[in-house]
Amino acid sequence: MPLVSLDTTITLALSVRDRRASAAWYAETLGFELLHHIDEAGWSEMRTKTEGVTLGLGEQAEPAPGNTVPVFGVADLAAARAALEGAGVRFDGATETIEGMVRLATFYDPDGNALMLAEDLTGG
Repeated sequence: MPLVSLDTTITLALSVRDRRASAAWYAETLGFELLHHIDEAGWSEMRTKTEGVTLGLGEQAEPAPGNTVPVFGVADLAAARAALEGAGVRFDGATETIEGMVRLATFYDPDGNALMLAEDLTGG
């Protein structure tokens, strides 16, 4: 039995220099649909052609090329984090909350690959 119960969503988060330009590129090139730009968070999100999979574009002054972080949806991030920490999984700092939007926590697999948990706070 897994330590954490994931939902049926995944976001692939990419670091980009200009998320609006990147969103336009993904729309024109791959046919992804813009869901929203969240300026205060430096974040844009797009619907891919795969059900339950979105592409997140996080704006960074110096993005890390090739750095994709899978973001797994969970219903209760605090419980999921406690279960993973109890099993010795290493997290990167405190859980981040963007009020009314999302709660996020970055953690690492045994090889140091970054993964993230996200709890939807939109009520949607």
